[in-house]
Amino acid sequence: MERVLLGDCLDLIKECENNSVDLIYLDPPFFTNKVQKLTTRDGNREFSYQDIWKSSEAYAEFLYYRLIEMKRVLKETGTIFVHCDKNATHIVKMLLDDIFGLKQFQSEIIWYYKRWSNSRKGLLPAHQTIYFYSKTKNFTFKTIYNDYSETTNIDQLLQKRVRDSKGKTVYAKDENGRTIASDTKKGVPLSDVWEIPYLNPKAKERVGYPTQKPILLLERILQVASNEGDVILDPFCGSGTTLVAGKLMNRKVIGMDISEDAIELSKSRLQNPIKSESNLLKKGKAAYRTVDELVEKLLYGIDYLPVQRNSGIDAILKETYENSPILVRIQKQNETLEDAINQLQKAVKIKQSKKSFLIRTNDIKSLFEIDFVDNKIEIVNATSYRLKELLKA
Repeated sequence: MERVLLGDCLDLIKECENNSVDLIYLDPPFFTNKVQKLTTRDGNREFSYQDIWKSSEAYAEFLYYRLIEMKRVLKETGTIFVHCDKNATHIVKMLLDDIFGLKQFQSEIIWYYKRWSNSRKGLLPAHQTIYFYSKTKNFTFKTIYNDYSETTNIDQLLQKRVRDSKGKTVYAKDENGRTIASDTKKGVPLSDVWEIPYLNPKAKERVGYPTQKPILLLERILQVASNEGDVILDPFCGSGTTLVAGKLMNRKVIGMDISEDAIELSKSRLQNPIKSESNLLKKGKAAYRTVDELVEKLLYGIDYLPVQRNSGIDAILKETYENSPILVRIQKQNETLEDAINQLQKAVKIKQSKKSFLIRTNDIKSLFEIDFVDNKIEIVNATSYRLKELLKA
């Protein structure tokens, strides 16, 4: 179901049935007291709308009656996400507390992004706020997990943790006092600070509409608080980003806007949804800080956690072997095979690994051959090394 309706959302929502919507996202005027306008990339069309108010009371009254209707149409398991910035956060929060109740406040989501600098005196704005409320305590919510940071303590990844008699978190041990290995961990639960890139001027999905939000942001919201087939309402749909995200995620979408241009644009985007890819999110933030390209190339296609600042381990596979971690060590440039084996063997012993891999990348040998290679270590020749050996033959 895809419905895009022209008109004031106050009137349009009154026509909706009680308890008929699963999730509402709204990006209303921000109380900037400016005319918001932007031109399409080809320069052929300008989109604009007025965000000018007589007073803060007039702005609050405008939102109040619309939020009342939104609460009415929300299902008992429904949630509402209200997008705002520094100009109106104080007004929006008071309205939501009044209408939905303090107990239904779930989160203050900070959308953090990097913007091009300007010459204006003061701190550079780098975030916006999304207030997350539920209609009742029994609301739809799904926890999302992010991968652990490369700098996370390895023991936190590998070892099971329990609470002692005092409620303190400690490593679990067996009857012999040995630390118990953890099952595969899900990662770090999503926090209330979301770093999602702002749409740059050349983004594929940019359509020239002022205040257009990235599809990635709306997908995140729909992912945590809705399911496939749910009804999603955006009463200030603007360029239709919420509707596009909903369509891509198999939700039923309803968009409303008072602007004919916005309605026309939303319908057009629904017919041909385009989503920009973010390398920042695809590769991860750390990829832009300290990427080990060799590890990335050699373990391409394998589910692993990269490890930094550890002489014996370069990666840990996300799957385990006989309830023990699978460690990976890559032979470094100008490092002998014997030295690489020694470093990995130390890690295998400390981490109690029952299966680990050393990836051989060269044939540099030590003056003294190694006496013993742990049978828990398997040496795998890298493709580049195998090719070199074949060329020598």
